[in-house]
Amino acid sequence: MDDVTGPPAEAWSTSVAAVAAAGASAVVAVVLAVLTPDAAGRLLLSLAALGLGAAATLAALVRPRLRADADGLRIRRALGVTALTWGELGELSVVRTRRLGRDVPVLEINGAGVDGVLLVLTRLDLGAEPDDVLTRLHQLRPS
Repeated sequence: MDDVTGPPAEAWSTSVAAVAAAGASAVVAVVLAVLTPDAAGRLLLSLAALGLGAAATLAALVRPRLRADADGLRIRRALGVTALTWGELGELSVVRTRRLGRDVPVLEINGAGVDGVLLVLTRLDLGAEPDDVLTRLHQLRPS
C-alpha cells in the first residue's frame, strides 16, 4: 500500500505496443511457418515464433518492471521480484555502451546491502528513457 505522506509510487514497464507487436509477430511467424513448403524455412520461422512468443509472454508477465515508492524499489524479473529498500540501494547510474554504431543507455541499479545485486534495465524494459527514470528515482530517493 502506498504511503499517504510520502511521494507517490511510480512504475515503469515495457510499453503495451511493444508487447502486442511481439505477440503479433509471433502469430505471423506461425502462419508463415505453416504455409511455407520449405523445411528449413519452416524450422527457422518456428524458432522465430517461439522466441517472439516467449519474449511477449515474459514482457507481459513482468509488468511493472520497475516500481519505486517511499519504501524503495521493486524490480520484477522472470523468476520473482527483487525488493531493495532505499537503505540497501547503492549507486544508480545510466551507462552508455556502443552497439551497432549507436549509443545505448542502460539504467544500472546496484544493491549495496545485498550480495552482488546488479540490475540492468534498458529503454525497452522501462518504456522510457533511462536518463528520465534516473532523474525521477533521484527525486523519489530520500536524502
